[in-house]
Amino acid sequence: MLDVLKVIILGIVEGITEWLPVSSTGHLILVGDLLSPSMSDEFMEMFNVVIQLGAIMAVVVLYFHKLNPFSPKKTQKQKMLTWQMWIKVLIASVPAAVIGLLFNDILDEIFYKPLPVAVMLIVYGILFIIVENRNEGRRATVRKISELTVPMLLWIGFFQMLALIPGTSRSGATIIGALLIGISREVAAEFTFFLAIPVMFGASFLKLVKFGFHFTGSELGLLLLGCLVSFGLSIVAIKFLMGYIKKHDFKVFGYYRIVLGALIILVTIVQAFLA
Repeated sequence: MLDVLKVIILGIVEGITEWLPVSSTGHLILVGDLLSPSMSDEFMEMFNVVIQLGAIMAVVVLYFHKLNPFSPKKTQKQKMLTWQMWIKVLIASVPAAVIGLLFNDILDEIFYKPLPVAVMLIVYGILFIIVENRNEGRRATVRKISELTVPMLLWIGFFQMLALIPGTSRSGATIIGALLIGISREVAAEFTFFLAIPVMFGASFLKLVKFGFHFTGSELGLLLLGCLVSFGLSIVAIKFLMGYIKKHDFKVFGYYRIVLGALIILVTIVQAFLA
C-alpha cells in the first residue's frame, strides 16, 4: 500500500514536470531517492523513463486532430502540412536517437545521480535567464511549425540530444535551442511536445528491452498506475504552460532550476558529512 502511494506521488511529479522546462527525470531521481520505494534499482531506473509514456499520451490526446494526417476534417493541404510536420519531427529526432542508442548506458552510469542533476538544473536555469534577457523586445521570426527549416530542425535536435544528461530537461533544452534562433515561445513549446513522441517511445522501448519485460504482477500494476497518474497531470500541465507563455517568458523556470539545484547540492554536502 505504501508503494502505491509513492508511485502516485512519482506519477504526479512526472506529469507536472515532463512538460515544464525543469527536468522530469531529475525530479523523479530526487523524489525517488527521498521516498525510497521498495522496488529494485533496476526496476526504478526503468520506471523513471517508461512512466513518461503516460505523459506522451496526454500530448496525443490533446493534439490528436493536429497530429492526425488522416483526419476527414482536414483539407488535402492541411493533410500535406501534417505529414510535413511529422517529417520535421523525425528529422529533429535524429541526433538524440543516434547518440542515445550509442551512449545511453554510459550516460546513465555517469550522470544518473543527484549531483550531476543539480549542476544541469543550475546551468540551464542560467541559460534560460540569459536567453530570455537577450530576446527581450525582439520579435520572433518563426511563428509557425511550417516555417521551420532543416537547419533549424537539426539545431533543435542537437539541443534535444543534450537532454540525454539527467537534469537538463528535454523540453528545457529544445526550447532554449529554439529561442536562440528566433522561434516563438508558442511554436517552441508545441514542437517540443510533438518531438517528445518518437523520442520517449524509443527511450521507453530501450529501457523495457534492457529490463527484459520480466515484471511481477505488482511491478506491472505499479508501472501502469504511474503512467495513468502521469497522463492526468500532464493534461493539466500542458494546458497551463501553453496559457502561461502567451503572457510570460520562461525566466521563472530558470530561477526555479537554480534554487532547486543549489538546494540539492547543499543536501548532498550535508549527507556526505553525516555519512
